[in-house]
Amino acid sequence: MLIDGRLSRRLKNKGYPDAIVIIPEAVISELEAMANRGKETGFKGLEELKELAEMAKRKDIELVYVGKRPTLEQVKLAPSGEIDAMIRSVALENNALFVTSDRIQSEVARAMGLDVEYLRPEMTEPRALAIESFFTDDTLSVHLKERVIPVAKRGTIGEQKLVELRDTPCSEHELRSIARELIERARQDPDSFIEIEHDGVMVLQIGPMRIAVAQPPFSDGMEITAVRPVAMVDLDSYRMSKELKDRLLERQRGILIAGPPGAGKSTFAASIAEFLLQREFIVKTMESPRDLQVSDAITQYAPIDRDMEKTADILLLVRPDYTIYDEVRKTSDFRVFADMRLAGIGMIGVVHATRAVDAIQRLIGRVDLGMIPQVVDTVVFIEKGQVSKVYDIDFSVKVPHGMTEEDLSRPVIIIKDFETSEPEFEIYTYGEQVVVMPVTELSRPMWKLAEKQVEKEIKKYAMHGVEAQMVSDTRVVVWVSDEDAAAIIGKGGRTVEAIEQMLGIGIDVRVRGERNTEKESYTPSIERTKKHVVLHTGASRGGTVGVFIGGELLLSATVGRKGDVRVGRDSEAAYRILEAQGKGERIVVKPGM
Repeated sequence: MLIDGRLSRRLKNKGYPDAIVIIPEAVISELEAMANRGKETGFKGLEELKELAEMAKRKDIELVYVGKRPTLEQVKLAPSGEIDAMIRSVALENNALFVTSDRIQSEVARAMGLDVEYLRPEMTEPRALAIESFFTDDTLSVHLKERVIPVAKRGTIGEQKLVELRDTPCSEHELRSIARELIERARQDPDSFIEIEHDGVMVLQIGPMRIAVAQPPFSDGMEITAVRPVAMVDLDSYRMSKELKDRLLERQRGILIAGPPGAGKSTFAASIAEFLLQREFIVKTMESPRDLQVSDAITQYAPIDRDMEKTADILLLVRPDYTIYDEVRKTSDFRVFADMRLAGIGMIGVVHATRAVDAIQRLIGRVDLGMIPQVVDTVVFIEKGQVSKVYDIDFSVKVPHGMTEEDLSRPVIIIKDFETSEPEFEIYTYGEQVVVMPVTELSRPMWKLAEKQVEKEIKKYAMHGVEAQMVSDTRVVVWVSDEDAAAIIGKGGRTVEAIEQMLGIGIDVRVRGERNTEKESYTPSIERTKKHVVLHTGASRGGTVGVFIGGELLLSATVGRKGDVRVGRDSEAAYRILEAQGKGERIVVKPGM
């Protein structure tokens, strides 16, 4: 009642003639505590007290403050009704009319025999809000801060620009006035509510607008940010809509909708929700705050006691066909998402990511690696309001791309392009690490990882530095000091053989002093790619080598940074190399040519 200002209005309209207004100290204490925590409701209550004090100065009313401030113990017991009891006791002691807009408080007071007047929440015709004057039809968001010129993002999703709305900055008084108006609307309008309220910050949903109000100590100044969807988009408006529809209808899926902030992820999620609803699926949402623009038939759930896991427990009893989870961000969110998906519910999560593969990487460490394909089988990447990439997630036990030894087989998650079914990434364990490896003909990033792993194992037997250099997918040259060579090789080569078996790769141990002077010949491994014939030489990167066939020099070349020589596949030299390989002729490489 003090918060919504109705007491002073009724007194001005002679609703209580010759009134003596008694304010319990417990009420002042509660309003002061709320204001100290940055809650706008506390400031509104204090404004009403100031108005009553002005009326008392003008002799319009008599204002009396009575009772005691609550103790710390009573404040802790406030949720159980301790403060309310103190307020009622003041009315009993003074034989006063008890005026309240709290329904439960009024019922308890009546039960105690008090004379009670219950003021129902006002239901007035909504008027235009001050913040709405900053919006135009193409405004996505409005940003207001004290001492700063107000700005807005305008345009369409993916095509936005920041514009100044006027020449003068906002004042703290102006922003507090806007905030109070928003709080009042949230309390009166059944389509609006206060979603989150903490010390110094409040999030409200006012119709289609999501509004965040921040102030010290949470922020360095009073600030209001209002976001509003520009338009509802049908799933048919997106690229690959037919393929995505078929995928959704085929069976319940685990889908991540990924993209950078402002890309249109939530709009796409809402379009999927509406599509599923039209196909007679039961659809629910999990949101904090609830701001997806969906039909009334789709129930939107918020966290219970700030815990989305408790909300998930309820949803598991409701058993929807699909649940939209907006947003999946913290580790607890991913675990809830995975738990519901493994329980058989179709899950569609909204995730911030700068690349499509990053959305899957965010699951690593939060979900067991082997369970990822069961939790998420599709990733849809949204960029500038459109579907730019779709991934299909598969699982297999195989030799990872780029490896050739059969004993290197392991569980591999394969990330395929949805349109072409071509693999683009593989995820697997290598030693103690989880590797997300691009799959391309010309890319060998896994060699770097293998070199580090070999160096790590060899250093256990070496007193001096070790440098490993991959020369093929199955072989590595290790350069060590003369003093360490014998210990690394071991008696009869047993030590190096044990390392080879553990890592699944052939190891050639060489003394570092030979590196710049060696002239011996050795046979390279040969690989064919789409554009090159690649000879993995084992020579120092940047050095010069000669390629010999049958004792005759074919060509001289500079060794690449990965220790290889690349010959254009359509060249005469490449043809001669492949011909010699097919006939079994000896191909050798000599450094220093």
